[in-house]
Amino acid sequence: MPAKSPAQVLFDKADKKANSSGGWFSSSSSKFEEAGDLYQQAANSYKLEKLFKEAGDAFSREAECREKCKEQNEAANAWWNAAKAYKRGFPDLAIQALTQTIIHLTQTGRFRQAADREKEIGQIYLQESNDLRKACESMVRAGDWYAQEDATATANACYKDAADLHADLDEYPQAIARYEQVADHSLASTLTKYSVKEYWLKASLCALAMGDIVTAKRNMIKYSNQDATFTATREAKFVNALVEAVEAGDQESFTGAVVEFDQVTKLDNWKTGMLLKIKRGIQDEPGLT
Repeated sequence: MPAKSPAQVLFDKADKKANSSGGWFSSSSSKFEEAGDLYQQAANSYKLEKLFKEAGDAFSREAECREKCKEQNEAANAWWNAAKAYKRGFPDLAIQALTQTIIHLTQTGRFRQAADREKEIGQIYLQESNDLRKACESMVRAGDWYAQEDATATANACYKDAADLHADLDEYPQAIARYEQVADHSLASTLTKYSVKEYWLKASLCALAMGDIVTAKRNMIKYSNQDATFTATREAKFVNALVEAVEAGDQESFTGAVVEFDQVTKLDNWKTGMLLKIKRGIQDEPGLT
């Protein structure tokens, strides 16, 4: 029988402690406190051995001991440590541990940290399981918590990510509403005002991807009323050129407008994808001429 690793020895010792019936003088909370410390040592020892699943399991046990001692902050920390270990290849377990972390953080009013963890969940859904719907829900929730803690810039970044995801899911009205929400917030500060044209461009692409020229035109008027400088931007001119091309069912002038814009401002993958959707729409519906 192979010798047990140092981590396994510590883990067994922690198990024994947690399951022991205390003596005459020991309270059950001191028993769980000691067991929690041992689980934590075991977890760190597993990390040294690069056994991340085992490390996560040990941190989870530590968290449960902290909960029995009513130590909310220590429990939140232990769950977060478990999540970080699980992130090395066990995304579902990482999400479960982060969810436990968030429960403790919100109960103790630490919404800023809860938002950080919720954002992490969103990123795991996106990168590991490609679950756009759940990623979007997490980003909105994180954004709401940041907003209520007055972390407006961070909230906006989450809402923008949510808007991109809504668009990827073909939920264009929701995407437009989110881009406009972020633009409204950005207009309020001279530092972020320059980024507004980007959000309005994205919202306009969503309207065109829905094949809704009326909304696209109406929104452009609304945006120009909100910020008089918008009309003269390359973004606004680009949208107007696209609207004209779509309305005329003219693929060539559509492509021309895209190429011209791309020469000065490189189009990212998201915009390129949206423009392809819009262009396919022109192919499906020949012009009314």
